[in-house]
Amino acid sequence: MHNLAWPLTLYYDGDCPLCAREIGMLRRHASPQRLLLVDIAAADFDPLPLGVSLNAMQDRLHARWADGEWLLGLDASLWSWEAAGLGTWVAPLRWRPLRPLLEWGYRLFCRLRPHLARLPHPDGATRCRKGKVCSGQRPPSGRAG
Repeated sequence: MHNLAWPLTLYYDGDCPLCAREIGMLRRHASPQRLLLVDIAAADFDPLPLGVSLNAMQDRLHARWADGEWLLGLDASLWSWEAAGLGTWVAPLRWRPLRPLLEWGYRLFCRLRPHLARLPHPDGATRCRKGKVCSGQRPPSGRAG
């Protein structure tokens, strides 16, 4: 088992409405001594120093211990919730017999996640950036349709 090297840094996609809701919950409960949150959709985010591509970070949740060890997918989620003191909510992620089923569900979510951008975002219009069309907006005129 890994020696817990707090804080854990969670790299999340702030453009994902469901992800943003989960991050809001974590942010309300976690202290920065245990959990740091980094939005990979932020204009100033650069994955290059981390040695991980942005595509890889968008395809699967990434978290990193202070000592540099990476956690991916379900483990990144589990330890982020643990860091926020909400581990009982994700306790099934620790149950080995359920892991294959939960991993399958997580991978399905990862495949569907890009299509969830149509859902209302908890931050509303503040997510409208990088020339993206946001909920309730029409595409710029002149766009082929």
